Amino acid sequence: MSISVADILKKPNALALVQEASKALEAEQKRRAEFREWISEDIKAEFINGEVVIHSPAKLGHIDATGNLCDLLKAFVLHHKLGKVTSEKSMVVLTRNDYEPDICFWSTEKAAHFNRDTMLFPSPDLIVEVLSKSTQRHDRKTKFEDYAEHGVLEYWMVDTKRQLVETFLLLTPTDKSYVPNGKFGLNDELASTVVKDFVIPVKAIFDDEVYLEVLMKILASATRTK
Repeated sequence: MSISVADILKKPNALALVQEASKALEAEQKRRAEFREWISEDIKAEFINGEVVIHSPAKLGHIDATGNLCDLLKAFVLHHKLGKVTSEKSMVVLTRNDYEPDICFWSTEKAAHFNRDTMLFPSPDLIVEVLSKSTQRHDRKTKFEDYAEHGVLEYWMVDTKRQLVETFLLLTPTDKSYVPNGKFGLNDELASTVVKDFVIPVKAIFDDEVYLEVLMKILASATRTK
């Protein structure tokens, strides 16, 4: 249950609570600064609610699903000049936390501010997290709420065990919570609302032969329109 400012102000110890929270958040931001000094390209880690979360090596299914979907999305976005797509090591900086989502997409307008030295990125328009046993709690709860709070318009969660994709949308950019947009299995097509006209079979995420067929179609379309 969320607690509002009005709820705190009803407490007789409201001032003490605010002061305590302020000190805790100040200490947290010091740890966050230390985290940014410590993190390197060789380590996949995130700063979540005051804690450094170091990720273990990924299983092959996670690696393949991330790579396949990222390749297809990136090829499509590049062809249509829609913005920027990155995978895994792009640090997304929100008000309190630093994340390294599996896949990010930023519109052309947002990506126009990036350069080769950019290391800290603003809220993407689309985020994809590929679920694993160690990350699922944060992906479904902490990140789910934080991404919505910071205006990530579309959020996908890829389940490699069940081979399906759950998608969520903000109804408007100012909404602070997601609404479900559907669960898509191997026999379904997956379409993005934010990345216009990006539609792929879900099977392309999990099956290398289907992935290659779809990728070749995207590349062939890019060649024909040059």
